[in-house]
Formats: sequence, structure tokens, C-alpha cells
Amino acid sequence: MQLACDDVLLDLCDASPGRETLRVWSPETYFVVAGYTNRILDEVRVDACVARAIPLYRRTSGGGTIVQAPGCLNYSIILRIDRDPALENITSTGTYVLERIAGAVHHLTGFPIDRRGHTDLVLGGRKFSGNAQRRKSHAVLFHGTFLLDANLDIIEELLPMPSHQPEYRKGRPHREFLVNLGLDAATLTAALKEEWGATTAYGQLPLEEIRALAESRYLNHDWTYRF
Repeated sequence: MQLACDDVLLDLCDASPGRETLRVWSPETYFVVAGYTNRILDEVRVDACVARAIPLYRRTSGGGTIVQAPGCLNYSIILRIDRDPALENITSTGTYVLERIAGAVHHLTGFPIDRRGHTDLVLGGRKFSGNAQRRKSHAVLFHGTFLLDANLDIIEELLPMPSHQPEYRKGRPHREFLVNLGLDAATLTAALKEEWGATTAYGQLPLEEIRALAESRYLNHDWTYRF
């Protein structure tokens, strides 16, 4: 439902200039989410997921495979491309969004926040947020996950070393590469709302449309294992 919600809200924003959105949510259970082109058998220890009864899904945006867990905070920013020239291509969109988010996190922590790799946010050389985007004709979805107080050991258990690694990782295993940010979700959410001027509630979500997409796409074995 959470994955489908991003897709539906992106479609609505693509069709209407008045539908830009900031959305945040926290997972209550563990699950694994592969990027759109990730090959599941290369990027996930499927046997470990089965043994723990942890479900596996595939999203429509790019980027790598991640473990969603309690102690994570997810955000989705959906913007009209014509709101700013920086949103006209993938690279400049990443710069536009992540510089603002990095600034908000720096304001909260007082620590320097770096952008490394393609779309990683890094504290002291260790990654605390990965991000991805999906683009349509008139709107872009930019979403990511913050590690706040997550169990990093389970990431090591469920995911092998990724097939593609940024240079700054230097072959470090997940437990040595990742770091929890240590902020509480409410504080970070408030900072994101302030940064993006999100002052008005979205209103009634199209839950039936979201539910239908969740069932037809995200619960579809052929979609999940397409690569």
C-alpha cells in the first residue's frame, strides 16, 4: 500500500498542478524492496527472507535494494517539473532535493552532511539515507529512507554485498558502511515539513485506487521477480 501510494500520488500530480506532495511514513514491520531494475537473486538473500517470513517487493523507481524496518523514516516528495529548471533532468533533480534535505538534517544535528555516490546522504563517511526517483511527463517522485534507529545487523543478514557499489564504500560490509542518524522521527518530520513548506493536509487519499494497484502490481509475483 505504501509503495502503491507513491505511484498513485505521482500520477495525480502529473495530471494536476495542484497536487505537489510531501509524504512521510515509518514501517512497522520488516520487508525488502528492490529497485526497478535490480535482479532479485543477485541482490537479496531470498532464503533468509523466507526463513524469517519477511516479504519482498519491487518498486517503480531506480536505485538499490533496501531493507525497510522499524527505526526507519521514509519520505516522498512529489513535484511538478515546471516548478524549477533544476527538476528538468535526473542529475539536477537529485542535487536540488538532496541539498535541501542535507541542509535540514545539518540544522538538526550540527554535523556536516555530505552527498556521496549518486544519491546517498552520508554522516562521517557512513550512509544514513538512500534515495531514488521516478519521472513522468510533468511530475517527478523523489523518495528515500532515513536510518534513525534501525537494526543494522538484519540488513547484513538479508542483503549480500550489492552488485554495484559507489567508490566511497570501499568494499565495506553493510554493518560498517551504514549508520543510524539518531534523530527521532517527529523531529525530522517537522524539519522536512518546514523545509518544503508543507503546511496543508493532503485530504482524502484515493484508497481504493491505491489498494487496487497494490494488489495488481506489488503483490504480483511476476512483477517482483521480473528480473
